[in-house]
Amino acid sequence: MLVGAAALLHAFGRFVLEGLGTPAPVAPPERLVVGGLYRNVRNPMYVAVLLAIVGQALVLVQPVLLVYAAVVGLAMASFVYGYEQPTLSARFGAEYEAYRRAVPAWWPRLRPWHPDRID
Repeated sequence: MLVGAAALLHAFGRFVLEGLGTPAPVAPPERLVVGGLYRNVRNPMYVAVLLAIVGQALVLVQPVLLVYAAVVGLAMASFVYGYEQPTLSARFGAEYEAYRRAVPAWWPRLRPWHPDRID
């Protein structure tokens, strides 16, 4: 739970400091956020929320929360593939496409991605 909460706060901070915006669609970042945890995984906020739910399931010994995590994960994935990716692609073009090719959506890469380096 703590790892998920810390990752979520970090990701929110990156949106404000690096992206000059918020995670909310009504006030999106002005720049593509690719620093911090975003160098390892494209969706650290969603991954963090899922980690927090799984952590609660383990701490509270409530297997039903694992089912909840799966349902929430499917809803998040639908949103990402149906809205977020097309929107980011239209807004940031080639920059987002290069990032998308290099950084996985859900399972973090072990070595952080650097846009100025070929991996």
